[in-house]
Amino acid sequence: MPRLSEVIAALETLWPAERAESWDAVGTVVGDPGQEVTRVLFAVDPVQEIVDEAVKLGADLLVTHHPLYLRGTTTVAATHFKGRVVHTLIKNDIALHVAHTNADTADPGVSDALAGALDLRVVRPLVPDPADPEGRRGLGRICELDHPLSLAELAARAAERLPATAQGIRVAGDPGAVIRTIAVSGGSGDSLFDQVRAAGVDAFLTADLRHHPASEAVAHSPLALLDAAHWATEWPWCELAAAQLDEISDRHGWDLRVHVSKTVTDPWTAHAASSVPAHPSPATTPSPSASRAPSDTSPTTALPTSASSASSDATGAPN
Repeated sequence: MPRLSEVIAALETLWPAERAESWDAVGTVVGDPGQEVTRVLFAVDPVQEIVDEAVKLGADLLVTHHPLYLRGTTTVAATHFKGRVVHTLIKNDIALHVAHTNADTADPGVSDALAGALDLRVVRPLVPDPADPEGRRGLGRICELDHPLSLAELAARAAERLPATAQGIRVAGDPGAVIRTIAVSGGSGDSLFDQVRAAGVDAFLTADLRHHPASEAVAHSPLALLDAAHWATEWPWCELAAAQLDEISDRHGWDLRVHVSKTVTDPWTAHAASSVPAHPSPATTPSPSASRAPSDTSPTTALPTSASSASSDATGAPN
């Protein structure tokens, strides 16, 4: 069995810490370099629910996309939820390693996994890494569809292929607009509108789109927008990263057991759809219908896909 230091060294070849943004907090948070590693769990968020899953699974290493302490701390007391995470990890000899913006810009990275989940062909990075002479690394991806789809059809594909969340897929634009090219960016992407418009694509799929940037984007161009849940756009990376570690394990003869958490850690748990018409008036009383996003902690169960109505219903910023 490999030592933690050996596994971390292998992960650093995939996502070197020096490629993370200056504000980011990546790398090993908890762990003894000399401890043996037999089982690894990948997840988006280092929250207590995921840590408890790692304990139940018997994992020795938890790899997450989001940092535990992004802005630093003066205490790891268990009186705080992040402190409880640290205590649980240490008590159960589980290491925690984070790959965040260094995974966003990797080749392949978070947006490649997102494109793959939607069967999109990656053409190039949306924001190329100037340090990459091959022009393959960078933030976001410019993609082509396998065949043209209407915006409504593309949104339905995203709702079907991405994991289920309460939000589903929000859409801005003409549902009948024909989409041939699309930019994608896992995580919060509304700081990238200038690059998206410069790329001349038909649509942009990302997460956490705010009112004013989205409003300005559709007012200034025919660009269609698809806004998915932050967690849902980054979860496909966990499967990609697990496959990469599996390949490394096979190459080194480590015989690691690598798992991907299917626990939904998106913070939004319900969605109340507005009644038609979409624009309320004093005489209109909304008739909400709420549905709870599923949560499945079994590593062997197929990940649920979004049942939300797609047609109606990574940036430089910390997330």
